[in-house]
Amino acid sequence: MLYRDSGQFKSTYEDDRAIFPIAQDRYAMLALLAVAFVAVPILGNDYWLRSIFTPFLIYSLAAIGLNILTGYAGQVSLGAGGFMAVGAFSVYNLLVRVPEINFILALVFGGLVAAAVGALFGIPSLRIKGLYLMVATLAAQFFIEWSFTKFPWFTNYAPSGVISATPIDMFGWKVEESWERYVLALAVVTAMALVAKNLVRGSIGRSWMAIRDMDVAAEIIGIQPMQTKLLAFAVSSFYCGVAGALWAYLYLGTVEPVAFGINTSFQILFMIIIGGLGSILGSFLGAGFIILLPIFINIAGTGLGLNLSTAFISHMEFIIFGSLIILFLIVEPHGLARLWQIAKEKLRLWPFPY
Repeated sequence: MLYRDSGQFKSTYEDDRAIFPIAQDRYAMLALLAVAFVAVPILGNDYWLRSIFTPFLIYSLAAIGLNILTGYAGQVSLGAGGFMAVGAFSVYNLLVRVPEINFILALVFGGLVAAAVGALFGIPSLRIKGLYLMVATLAAQFFIEWSFTKFPWFTNYAPSGVISATPIDMFGWKVEESWERYVLALAVVTAMALVAKNLVRGSIGRSWMAIRDMDVAAEIIGIQPMQTKLLAFAVSSFYCGVAGALWAYLYLGTVEPVAFGINTSFQILFMIIIGGLGSILGSFLGAGFIILLPIFINIAGTGLGLNLSTAFISHMEFIIFGSLIILFLIVEPHGLARLWQIAKEKLRLWPFPY
């Protein structure tokens, strides 16, 4: 009885097209943001802020980027890790060579460089699709990794190839503590998730979905496949590039190519498949699942009196990921986001029969 939209009349087009047309959803989102911005930094300890919440937010941002490309535009990609590396190294080189620049501007610069590289590697999508496009983006992943390892200019000629991230300075605010890193990541992810949500609800998002569903029919009705696909690659790579910079500066504290390898690309792909293709919410659900699963496995092993090794937990993760991907592709292709939507629909009708 608490989740009803009866009596909530829409008198304008803006009200009808709102992201959260039901008042309860708006209140719940405001409460969630209040908890995230206020309660979590105050109550969360260093471990939870640094090892759980911060990587969850950054992975969510990367998953949103890949979901824009794969879930909304239908262009399968295995190069998300490579585009994250482009963003991280771009921000590092800009801050090293122009140390007085603001970190937010450096993030935008890193995202734009990643967008340009993503659009460049998205050119093959104009002629190929499906498995062939996946192989092309996989080649982009390996080429980007090789470039950052081969040319020492990108690492500022560091002998080991592993470089420490420069200190973060934003308008005189030195971001050093765990809660400060978390709040910065939360602010960036919240703003970019809101932009992505409005983007996919507009004409650009409808063009992406038209290309995804049937590109020939989309071209017949006036949608230009070249511009639409390259824009999807650019926007997706921008999000991944910003996520890569945040991963290097707010989580790892180092900038190294090995941190953005093929395993990272697979992880992000797992997130959007399990969380839900074509869903911004699914990106967050998938990232939360990926982050929390190793913790649950460890807790379950401890509760059973088992001393599980890190290698065993890692192998169990891949086994569970593979099983869930097969399960979701067969039972519910739209992932956890669809299950959440079904639960809300049932709640709106409860206790009446369906």
